[in-house]
Amino acid sequence: MNTAASSNRLAREASPYLLQHAANPVNWYPWCDEAFDAARAQDKPVFLSIGYAACHWCHVMERESFEDAGVAALLNRDYIAIKVDREERPDIDSVYMTVCVALTGSGGWPLTIVMTPDQKPFFAATYLPRDDRYGRPGMLNLLPRIARLWKEDRARVLAAGSEMAGLLSSNEPRQGVVAEEVLRAAGRQYASLFDGVHGGFGDAPKFPGAHNLSLLLRLAARFHDTNALAMAERTLAAMASGGIWDHVGSGFHRYSVDAEWLVPHFEKMLYDQALLATAYCEAFKMTRTQDYAAVARQVFTYVLRDMTSPDGAFYSSEDADSEGGEGAFYTWPYDELTNVLGADAAAFCALYGATPEGNFEGRVILHLEGSRSDSSGIAGTTALLTRCREKLHAARAKRPRPPKDDKILTDWNGLMIAALATGAQALQMPEYAAAAERAASFILRSLRARDGRLLHRYRNGQAAIPGFIDDYAFFIRGLIELYQATGRTEHLAAACSLAEQMIALFWDDAAGAFFHAGSDAEKLIARTKEFQDGAIPSGNSVAALDLLQLGRMTGRRDWEDKAARLIAANGAAVAGMPTAYAQMLITLDFQLGPTAEIVLAGNPADETMRAMIRAVQSRFLPHALLIVRTPGDTAHDTLMPDVAAYEPLDGMATAYVCRNFTCEMPVNTVEELEKKLEKMSE
Repeated sequence: MNTAASSNRLAREASPYLLQHAANPVNWYPWCDEAFDAARAQDKPVFLSIGYAACHWCHVMERESFEDAGVAALLNRDYIAIKVDREERPDIDSVYMTVCVALTGSGGWPLTIVMTPDQKPFFAATYLPRDDRYGRPGMLNLLPRIARLWKEDRARVLAAGSEMAGLLSSNEPRQGVVAEEVLRAAGRQYASLFDGVHGGFGDAPKFPGAHNLSLLLRLAARFHDTNALAMAERTLAAMASGGIWDHVGSGFHRYSVDAEWLVPHFEKMLYDQALLATAYCEAFKMTRTQDYAAVARQVFTYVLRDMTSPDGAFYSSEDADSEGGEGAFYTWPYDELTNVLGADAAAFCALYGATPEGNFEGRVILHLEGSRSDSSGIAGTTALLTRCREKLHAARAKRPRPPKDDKILTDWNGLMIAALATGAQALQMPEYAAAAERAASFILRSLRARDGRLLHRYRNGQAAIPGFIDDYAFFIRGLIELYQATGRTEHLAAACSLAEQMIALFWDDAAGAFFHAGSDAEKLIARTKEFQDGAIPSGNSVAALDLLQLGRMTGRRDWEDKAARLIAANGAAVAGMPTAYAQMLITLDFQLGPTAEIVLAGNPADETMRAMIRAVQSRFLPHALLIVRTPGDTAHDTLMPDVAAYEPLDGMATAYVCRNFTCEMPVNTVEELEKKLEKMSE
């Protein structure tokens, strides 16, 4: 960053990404009315640049172009330049990423858009170099050409912008029936894409796609599909062995640039930690393979150590770059590695593929060849490896750490709350539930407007930006999992209250789906709905699962009906490309059932009651909901009147198992409950 330059308008913003650009010589505006008023008054097109703080190529474009006096002069002379943090404003990013994909066939960040003062786009690209390079036009060449087009062929530009605006407005979902056969089709499609050598799907680059793995586990359970399970397990093992996993400090990097999971893009995103920890917990519950539990624990250790605010909420990301360049914090010169490890160096380097030549720009990315289950497990748990990692962690702590994006996002926190609550159940670690409760309490206390509406972003004591569908859907998901983990009624009550808000703010009854932005949000050129998964699941898909489960627990049939409409709302597209909609298929899998409600009635402090809770929580039961009823909890009975009559029999902890709307005879012993759960798993 050119700190010698005078600050632009971004210096007044809260976003770490925008603040990174505050000293650029570009006369940046944040997204605001002032910017578009200036564009109209000066008759200039708008140059929109969208990125995020941990994005490596965003930093490259800043260094090459936005810190360059020549590029800045062109932008300041001919354009009104706007910077947007996609994590703060996913609504803006969604609209213009759709444009980029429509115009170029692909998308990514940094996202570059040129548009009219009334926000109609007519040019789109991703990363652009300063000079013509990599087969891409350079900014010094491109900016004058677009400015000339704006001045000399305005009618053509306006027509192109209007055409794109029309395309956005007409981009409605395609309804259709989604049946069990679509789940089978998804399994076949995954098999056709699967990399049997390295795990994962397709070729480079490879993204973790944790929701795909969670779906594969459900396909394995539903259809007794050993191939689906094998694909999930091979991928989980390969990622935890590869360079995409931080073998020293734990946590997953964002994606691998190669097919082998060796060389990652080094940024670490909160949502990846949440979704992958969930997948490893589910795999552990299904297979009882301790390696998966170990990976999940290490992810949680990383998040609670390095990504948690003093108030208990979770930060957004850690950068790929630090002093020394991309990956410098995470990679090792061979000599330093051996000096730090001393007598342990030979054994460690042999196991982790470390050589004097290195495997990344002359440095070493630590990775295991295969699962190494014979000696260390995919998580590496022998005394030797633990000792070596502690030495390396201490040495690495002396390096300049990558910048941390310390804003707190409601949606990503919701994912992490859900993951910790899942981990608390799968691993029987109540401290994870306690951490999730701290974060949930922070969101409910600090990220709500006076009327109770969720807000999207918190930083430096300030909460702002009306929440989007992802904020509601993901946070409700976290609260549901917290209720499953703790049995505390207040979590379910908060989830139900927010579900009512979600429907009021986002529901489109004509389409049977949720808009991305609320009815009270800033009006953009299009109000979009999102169904397809990306790096994170679709908000509509998660919301559908929320409503199904809340409706089932509370007897709200209207919520279940809305969920059914949501599943069908884009059904034709889901049936045509099922692997692009993994989260919606997870929701469909729950809807198809056979679903079960497991009501445990009794005193939660009773040892038999605790053992029954453990028996349910530790199993992989993707179609089951756990309801803990404590006699005398009137709030619980009001919220779930259908289970208010379920009492402990003869004063003893009692389990009521209801499947497909039919309840079996209640049982009083853990052994009898285990038999019922075993039957459910068949």
